Amino acid sequence: MTITGQNLIAGEWSGNTQGGFKAFNAQTHRAIDIEFADATELEVNTAIARANDAFTSYSQLSATKRAAFLRAIGAEILALGDELVETACGETGLPAMRIQGERGRTIGQLGLFADLLESGEYQGVIEQANNDRQPLPKPDTRLGYLPLGVVGVFAASNFPLAFSTAGGDTASALAAGCPVVMKAHAAHPATAELVARAILKAIESCDLDRGVFSLIQGKNYAIATQIVTHPAVKAVGFTGSERVGMILQAQIHQRAEPIPFYGELGSINPQFIMPEKLARDGAEIAQGLVASLMMGQGQFCTSPGVWVVVGSEDSADYQTFISSASEALAQQAAGVMLTPAMCAGYNKAVEERKTLNCVSLLATGQMGNEQECSATLFVTDLATFATTPLLQEEVFGFSALVVRCADLTEMMQLVSLLKGNLTASIHGLENDLSASKTLSLSLAHKVGRLIYNQMPTGVEVCTSMNHGGPFPASTNIRTTSVGSEAITRFRRPICYQNMPTELLPSLLKS
Repeated sequence: MTITGQNLIAGEWSGNTQGGFKAFNAQTHRAIDIEFADATELEVNTAIARANDAFTSYSQLSATKRAAFLRAIGAEILALGDELVETACGETGLPAMRIQGERGRTIGQLGLFADLLESGEYQGVIEQANNDRQPLPKPDTRLGYLPLGVVGVFAASNFPLAFSTAGGDTASALAAGCPVVMKAHAAHPATAELVARAILKAIESCDLDRGVFSLIQGKNYAIATQIVTHPAVKAVGFTGSERVGMILQAQIHQRAEPIPFYGELGSINPQFIMPEKLARDGAEIAQGLVASLMMGQGQFCTSPGVWVVVGSEDSADYQTFISSASEALAQQAAGVMLTPAMCAGYNKAVEERKTLNCVSLLATGQMGNEQECSATLFVTDLATFATTPLLQEEVFGFSALVVRCADLTEMMQLVSLLKGNLTASIHGLENDLSASKTLSLSLAHKVGRLIYNQMPTGVEVCTSMNHGGPFPASTNIRTTSVGSEAITRFRRPICYQNMPTELLPSLLKS
């Protein structure tokens, strides 16, 4: 399939690719010989206007037809075949198996929302009138949900499928009845175009208004500002850095009409290794943490960045853990990051840690060529961690920090220092349960997902999942971006009181 490099504006391909930007092949470390357009102000406005026009018909589409649309998108993505996998691998440097798994997850997310729409999961609450109630009769009240309107979605750099063009934000917004204007990530624009083509085919096969989805390409920062400040955009989904996320949120706060901004910004995902677990399984848990850290070169939002252990430097249990972790990490191959900028940012963060007092470099992974990065493992104590804000920030990549605590009291003190996180894990045995309970009570207020004896990498797409957390893990602590509850971000409650049956939405008719 020929990649045009253009924007998809309500079913039409448009944009001048001359003078635009080129994608980067992370595997060859060379620019891809395709130019992509920087969307113009007119194109962005047209996409949003057409989405707003499509909102009336799409928001009134039955749950069954919306479900059919979601399934059609999944089928068209699968029909892209090997071309999609090869394109995504080239642009990101991620292995084919990872992309294939991400494709399955993307299709699975679409199917999950389709299943729930068809089952009436989102139909609302009906409480009928009670004219005999005293002292006053109770009116007929029915709680339903309305889609918010046009949703602006920003693709993630590290998940070219599952958190991008047809990823979780897009799937949940479309499931809620909201048209989507998608801002593609410049790290994988060709992948975005292929998926957008699949969505367009699904729109056409389901005979929907083409304004229901548009894809915006571009590196121009003004595009993002235009999307989040446009009065017809009623909500925004964003996955990216804390710096960019806070800029967009500040711009949203300046709007005449504030709108929800659902940003996922950063997380160090601390891992707490309890004393008995350290004593009995220290070598094993160390190797497991290294394996988790290495997934995707550490470019997972749930990558374990801080490992907390109890023990003195000369304790045998601690030394076993440290030796095993260091040996495992030293064997890890160098790898390419998603973009050259991310490689430079990672290397800068590693060098900054090397210069800090009371922070030691325990191990470095194998060296690669100049385009590749190497994994690193550092260690420090609680006092240094507490007084060095830099150590409390996420390093986007395969670098981890071991924080040594003298006892469980210090471990609890570390919890109090934590910012919000997507996840945290407690690794323990039966004799650790009492201390783990105390720890978990405090840790629960710092995370969106608390895990026991499992690694944080990987997110199950299911009804009970929560992927979010206190700031800066996310900008809205009450919502999730993964799982069936993600749909609640893009709809609002409405109560219908004493309404004739003919005027009620179909799901609220008894």
